[in-house]
Amino acid sequence: MTSASARGQTGAVATGADRPAGVAFALLVVACFVAFFLTQHLKHTPTAVQSFKLTPYFSPTPSGHIKEERISFKLAQADEVTVRIVTGSGAVVATLLHNLPVERYKQLSLRWNGRAGSERGLLHAKGAHGSVVITPKNIGRTAPAGEYRVRVTLRNQDRTVLSPRAFKLVRP
Repeated sequence: MTSASARGQTGAVATGADRPAGVAFALLVVACFVAFFLTQHLKHTPTAVQSFKLTPYFSPTPSGHIKEERISFKLAQADEVTVRIVTGSGAVVATLLHNLPVERYKQLSLRWNGRAGSERGLLHAKGAHGSVVITPKNIGRTAPAGEYRVRVTLRNQDRTVLSPRAFKLVRP
């Protein structure tokens, strides 16, 4: 009887000790399912800035083969866009556009002349397939040779996106 009651007490103690472990295990399983479905949802949600295209390198000098950086992208939602050229550390070198309205899923094409500072006007030209190419008139000094990235700020979404790749400004 003593051994039976001891077994019962031992069983009761073991069950009491297993309950928090079982609850923790159940919570981990639920958290894994939630994480899985959240990940699947994020995979199918379009990114805010899509189809980033950049010229890998350019040289804004008279002897340079490619004299302007070619930048293009699309937006998943219409928004007012500010486009800046930044260094690897995030310092702003040039502002190409400031709060320009851009339609959803329309390819925006820009050209940067390699000059620092804010744009002092925009030139619009027809590109291939009816697209519009915008060339900001930056009149500051030529930016130093180095790696740069494009920073796109979406005003209405209160969001900033950095180009996935860098490009190089080179001097011959």
